[in-house]
Amino acid sequence: MVFQCDSKEYIMKKIGLIGGITWQSTQLYYHHLNTLIAEELGAQHSCECIIESVDFAKISAQQAVGNWDDLHNQMLEIGLRLQAAGAEMIVICANTMHLSVPVMEAKIQIPIVHIAAVTGAVIKRSGFRKVLLLGTKFTMELDFYKNILQSNFGIEVLVPSKEDRETVHAIIYQELAKGIIKKESKQVYLKIIDSGIANGAEAVILGCTEIPLLIQQEDCTILAVDTTKEHAKAAIALALS
Repeated sequence: MVFQCDSKEYIMKKIGLIGGITWQSTQLYYHHLNTLIAEELGAQHSCECIIESVDFAKISAQQAVGNWDDLHNQMLEIGLRLQAAGAEMIVICANTMHLSVPVMEAKIQIPIVHIAAVTGAVIKRSGFRKVLLLGTKFTMELDFYKNILQSNFGIEVLVPSKEDRETVHAIIYQELAKGIIKKESKQVYLKIIDSGIANGAEAVILGCTEIPLLIQQEDCTILAVDTTKEHAKAAIALALS
């Protein structure tokens, strides 16, 4: 639909959000999306969106045992419901569950804003070629995220040591997913980032949508890519295109 804003016409596409993975980061998405729309169109404007929020305990349990086929089908079913409800694009409010995108894209007609592609574009614009990837152990260890960065953007991806990957993952699931923010955990993350810098990392990807609850750019001496905020920016750019 075409609207008027300051005597100019604009179109705002409706965004379909798959949330609850976790709700802590979903609220960040909602904040970013509405803030960005207000900045673009004026303070009284807000984002047109539909949210289907899942029960993270069920998602987490299936992730833990590697039940990815069922998870892919669940994400597909949610995407189809959002499309049927009038969404004109889909945003999965989590990095790890972008594992499901190939299954979803095979049957969904509206675009899915891929968080790894958004992240790769941000890093490419920065001119950096070697990055440290932080996230769940699934995001750090499986290839779905790294392959996009490497194949599509020529970015070399570093991940922490196995012990550090377990630590990063545990803090996400045991603390950040529950809204628990600890100074000690921030220091642990910063130490892991410093190790990445020592190995040549020019930037760090905050590749779990909860990590920005703990780590921000001002905490880091290198570029810190807030995937939650950058994903929201890309969604708004598409919504207003």
